[in-house]
Amino acid sequence: MTDTILVVDDDLGIQKQLKWSLTDYNVVFADDHTSAIAQLRRFEPKVVTLDLGLPPDPANASEGLRILHDIIALAPRTKVIVVTGNSDKQNALKAIDFGAYDFYQKPIDSDTIKLLVHRALNLSKLEHENSILSRTRSGMSRIVGNSEAIQKVVRRAEKIANTDISTLLLGESGTGKEVFARSIHEHSPRKDKPFVAINCASIPENLLESELFGYEKGAFTGANKTTIGKIETAQGGTLFLDEIGDMPIGLQAKMLRFLQERVIERVGGRNEIPVDIRVICATHRDLQSMVSQETFREDLYYRVGEMPIMIPPLRERDQDIILLARTFLNIYREEFKAKAKSFSETAVNAMLAHKWPGNIREMQNKLKSAVIMAEGTVIQPDDLGLMPVDAHDEPETLNLREVREIAESRAIRRAYQKADKNMSKTAELLGVTRPTLYSLIDKYHMEDIKSSD
Repeated sequence: MTDTILVVDDDLGIQKQLKWSLTDYNVVFADDHTSAIAQLRRFEPKVVTLDLGLPPDPANASEGLRILHDIIALAPRTKVIVVTGNSDKQNALKAIDFGAYDFYQKPIDSDTIKLLVHRALNLSKLEHENSILSRTRSGMSRIVGNSEAIQKVVRRAEKIANTDISTLLLGESGTGKEVFARSIHEHSPRKDKPFVAINCASIPENLLESELFGYEKGAFTGANKTTIGKIETAQGGTLFLDEIGDMPIGLQAKMLRFLQERVIERVGGRNEIPVDIRVICATHRDLQSMVSQETFREDLYYRVGEMPIMIPPLRERDQDIILLARTFLNIYREEFKAKAKSFSETAVNAMLAHKWPGNIREMQNKLKSAVIMAEGTVIQPDDLGLMPVDAHDEPETLNLREVREIAESRAIRRAYQKADKNMSKTAELLGVTRPTLYSLIDKYHMEDIKSSD
């Protein structure tokens, strides 16, 4: 899409010169305050050239400076290049103080103005991309998401990263608990030490103790040498105990002693070994119910859950679904050297309507197979193994705010796809102005649309 440049100048000769110099861009014109603001609202140009000497006071810079002030107030990221006469350097510097990007003096030199506009445009795009990146990727770079639900969790994780407080990550299977654990470790003072993960549900009960605590030579049949366990392996770093809710009740007492005393004894050993590690636990189970049923020790529950963090399921992160899907699409397209580059409108709607019972892990699996199986460059619902959205039962909600948000966000996505990702056509299909459309996109955190615009 060709970038739009707004030229604010009442001199037709200057307008023609700039139009000829900036042939690579879509150049639009205004000759006074009213038309300048109207064009700014209509076209949302990233760069504006502004003559300071405009009617009704063309002999002075007052009107030009007033327009500059209003442009900066309405569109602070717009780069304004002011036009001055040879003897008007003072007003040019005043304009820079007001927020103008740069200035050039008449007469116009084609090469100079092209260079100034090119640089201003590149800076505007870079700032926009950085803004998108900062909103969609938190300080914890592993976590992709811009929804309030996930950002709330990220902020909580960032606050505890520099501490050694025991953290309990809760949430359904596939929500990314290990990703959060690694992110906390990577933003902690222990980041240069080991991160050791063990899944308590995947190791047989009779082996889990020796896997965690290690064993001495001769401790049991087959123990031919002394072997250190996962806890010692994590010395100085972080131990991640995934699915701690599946830890056998008999082993929980030994784990509790370790967490309280920070010492361990290997299986078959008698010596106490001090260990300095941070412990992060995770589970998809309801530990409080397990405590009441006496299948999980209450004292261990309070020890591992000093700081509980609930990670939301994917179905509660509506605006993150497409953002995550695009992220995985780019990863797997490179990995498998595939042709798929985008999603069809029906695929987008199908992903938004799907319940995602397997959460992010399910999405990864579906995207991986879709990238491999897609016949062309556009992924369809069949490639994802999803049914078209009209074959789903709509989620029943009586909350008017939620109904409105769902309806408006889906309407925007449908219009965006039908308009072939052209924002002006999207706004036209929706019957709103471009500023209103961008306002709605910001309101619903639909950064994947803005970043692809």
